[in-house]
Amino acid sequence: MNQFPITSTKTDSGETLYTLQNSHEMRVVISNRGAAMISWHAPDRYDRIADVLLGYPDTQGYVTNPTYFGGLIGRWGNRIADGHFTLDGADFLVDQNNGSNHLHGGDAGFHLAMWQAYPEEDGLRFTLTSAEGEAGFPGNLQVEVRYQLADNGSLTIDYQAITDAPTPINLTSHAYFNLNGGCSGIGDHLLSIDADHFLKVDQKLIPIERAEVAGSTFDFRQSAPIGPRLSWPDAQIAIAGGFDHCYCLHWREGVEKGALRDVASVYDPGSGRSLTVATTETGLQFYSGNYLGGVKGRGPKPYAAHDGFCLEAQAFPNQINGPDAEAVILRPGQTYRQTTVYRLQVRDCAM
Repeated sequence: MNQFPITSTKTDSGETLYTLQNSHEMRVVISNRGAAMISWHAPDRYDRIADVLLGYPDTQGYVTNPTYFGGLIGRWGNRIADGHFTLDGADFLVDQNNGSNHLHGGDAGFHLAMWQAYPEEDGLRFTLTSAEGEAGFPGNLQVEVRYQLADNGSLTIDYQAITDAPTPINLTSHAYFNLNGGCSGIGDHLLSIDADHFLKVDQKLIPIERAEVAGSTFDFRQSAPIGPRLSWPDAQIAIAGGFDHCYCLHWREGVEKGALRDVASVYDPGSGRSLTVATTETGLQFYSGNYLGGVKGRGPKPYAAHDGFCLEAQAFPNQINGPDAEAVILRPGQTYRQTTVYRLQVRDCAM
């Protein structure tokens, strides 16, 4: 892990940027603001280096980060319907920052916080204390996140958290990828997701039912290009302006629940870059960058819709208000753990 010493640079806006590097000229830059992934430079099949992450033109954009570029999301990734949940008989109202819904930790989520950073021999560790009442959540929460970059192109993100009172928790990474380095959109990217079901949503993007992917726009069990699916006449695509849906991930026979396993892959034929996602989580939110239009990025032109994609490993949206709520409640004496690995490599041919 992390074959080169971690270097750091102080920015004019007060952040410190940390660079992880491996022996194949791969570099991942992470900020202590939001524990956010700022850039990921990687070679293509011709050894040309490009940044496969979307981001702002400078670090000032991450101060408010309305698009959540690269951010570490918490306490709750995704949505909570009407910003309301009941826990042990008590009602809680959390920030309603997405219409009437709660989204991605609220007005001052973890993606905006200044984390404590600890460069170590085997990785980069961040810690954060989230006080009781922040965004309306109960309990004082202690969070630790560790990033490690390996020579095989794997970026491992390990999450841990403890609390002094019962609280919902659902942490994830909101990195936006474009494997061609941003020279075009993601329409040609070939996506596969190991899931037989996804969660249909209502007009507010709150899940309403579990549905089979078979025969639908959402069937990526076999690798398929993203672009054509965006124009299919599907009511769910129309509601979200593209994909913004959670997939119910498989637990294959012989794989213990909670174990790390490969769940999705993306291949860009032009560059030869391939991204594989492995996680311990039960859900994977596929977001096709539906609201990127007009966002100022690093290139000469603003981003357009579908210029990037997110694969966010997490619990199910609004799960705290569902029948499996207990699975997303962290209680004193317990430790929340989650691991997600993004593995970036070069392939010679399509999947």
